[in-house]
Amino acid sequence: MSSDGRTGGRTNIQKAALAVGAVFLLVGVLGFIPGITSNYETMGFAGHESEALLLGIFQVSILHNIVHLLFGAAGIAMARSAAQSRNYLLVGGAIYLVLWLYGLLIGHDTPANFVPVNAADNWLHFVLGLGMIGLGVALSRGNARAGRTTTAH
Repeated sequence: MSSDGRTGGRTNIQKAALAVGAVFLLVGVLGFIPGITSNYETMGFAGHESEALLLGIFQVSILHNIVHLLFGAAGIAMARSAAQSRNYLLVGGAIYLVLWLYGLLIGHDTPANFVPVNAADNWLHFVLGLGMIGLGVALSRGNARAGRTTTAH
């Protein structure tokens, strides 16, 4: 490993963004698999009426799963550079903290819960938001090359 935290042509922040993106992509796919998602037959496109639960815990809909897929694809695409990786983690983390607040403030049985989210989703969004921001800050400290893409030399 070099002194700038790179191995195999990627910085640690790029690896983190890639890993987070891959997990979101996986979660998006798993949300469409009956058995992994319980009450699958109740899944609607959007809205709080969906009783589909990823891993039997997290309320999902087709829209919710598509958001996970898009967020995952964005992480994988943005992992091409350290600067984009940092932005993905920081902005994505901020988005998840906003979703956490939104989920706390809306009524779960109202049309405002269009994604949909439940209490488990809300607290997962909180942890994800803090975790992504923490990774973005911790892994970009002292990285003067954060704006450059990395290539193998």
